[in-house]
Amino acid sequence: MKIETARLVLTEIGWDDLNDIHHLHSIAEVDEYNTLGIPLSEDETKEIIRPTIEDQKSKIRKLYTWKITKKADGDFIGLAGMTLTADRFRLGEIYYKLLPSSWGRGYATEVGKALIKSGFEDFHLHKIEAGVSTENEKSIRVLEKLSMTREGVRRKVLPIRGEWKDSYHYGIVEDDRRN
Repeated sequence: MKIETARLVLTEIGWDDLNDIHHLHSIAEVDEYNTLGIPLSEDETKEIIRPTIEDQKSKIRKLYTWKITKKADGDFIGLAGMTLTADRFRLGEIYYKLLPSSWGRGYATEVGKALIKSGFEDFHLHKIEAGVSTENEKSIRVLEKLSMTREGVRRKVLPIRGEWKDSYHYGIVEDDRRN
């Protein structure tokens, strides 16, 4: 499944994207609010992305991860993903992760809008959710630009570099107004 925006192309990841993904996951600034931690090797990154790549063969898909590239030059700038419940609740959870050189250019908002649109139109979801560290002000602003509503706080749920951090829970339902 491929998603296009005005400036970006989101294409499902494959094994040939391992080097770019490992590089992204290895950047300290990208890992600041991430529960993944920095992988020690490409083999560790391979195991992180294996479930998503294997799920591509499933009849009922639950995991989607897209590499994000710029239309203008095809450069890799990050990842986006959606996890589906694939049941009667019709829920999806989204995320995005960009190279620091792509921060502050509106790409995260552009990706988020595309994921929400695809979630409601292509996957026929009822609700789309996202979690964010309460300290991650930039990502909080993105989720609010996406017309997502802060629905609550999950206390000490994120294991980040040996500490338990709080997370805001955001959501948008299919009949909510969107920007």
